[in-house]
Amino acid sequence: MQEHPEILLVTNRMRNGKASETRNTGRNWHSDLSYTNHPARGSLLWCEERPDVGGDTMFTNMYFAYETLSDKLKGFLDSLYAVHDVSMTKGLDKRDPEKVAELKRLNPPIAHPVVRTHPETGRKALYVSERVRTFVGMTEDESRPILKFLCEHATQPEFVYRHQWRVHDLLMWDNRCTMHVALADFDQTKTRHMQRTSLLGEPSGFIYSENEGERH
Repeated sequence: MQEHPEILLVTNRMRNGKASETRNTGRNWHSDLSYTNHPARGSLLWCEERPDVGGDTMFTNMYFAYETLSDKLKGFLDSLYAVHDVSMTKGLDKRDPEKVAELKRLNPPIAHPVVRTHPETGRKALYVSERVRTFVGMTEDESRPILKFLCEHATQPEFVYRHQWRVHDLLMWDNRCTMHVALADFDQTKTRHMQRTSLLGEPSGFIYSENEGERH
C-alpha cells in the first residue's frame, strides 16, 4: 500500500509556479483510498478558501443504495468482488506522468467485496464507485452495464446530500458507507483551497491480477 501524507492540499492555487496537480481531485464518485488494501475508514475536509459560486461536494448514502435493491440482485451482488483501480481516478492525465506511473506501481488493482458489512453498525452497504473497472470473474463488457446501473442507482437524488461550502467548514464522513464527488461547476480562475486527511481503515480485499484473476 502506498504511504499517504497526513494532509493533502486539494487546491487550484499555483504551486511552485505550476498548476496544482490536485486541482481536479475527486471529480468522479468514489470512496477514499478504495484502490488500497486499507481503504480509508473516514475522511476530514476543511475549507480555507472557496469560489463565490459552485465547487460543492456531494455525498451519497450507500446503506440506502444497497437496501433499496431487489432481493434477487442483492443475492447476486453479495458474493461478488469489484476491482478498484487507481487509473480510473478522473484527472490523472493532468498530473506528472512519472508520479502517476509511481502511483500505479505502488497501488495495483485491488478487489474488494461489492457488499461490505460495516464493522461498527453491522449494516450492509454497497461498495462500488466510478473507480471500479470490473467484477472478478466477469469481463469488462459484462461488468460495465451493471456498474453503470449501480452507480446511477446509488447517486439518485433522494440518497444524496450536497454540501455548499463556507470558509472554515470542516466535514467528516465515513467512507465505509458513503461515496462522494467534488463538483467542477465553478470558475476555475477562482480559488478553491481545501485540506484533507484520511483515517486508516480495516484490511480489505486482495491484489487482482488481470491475467490470472487470482488472489495475491
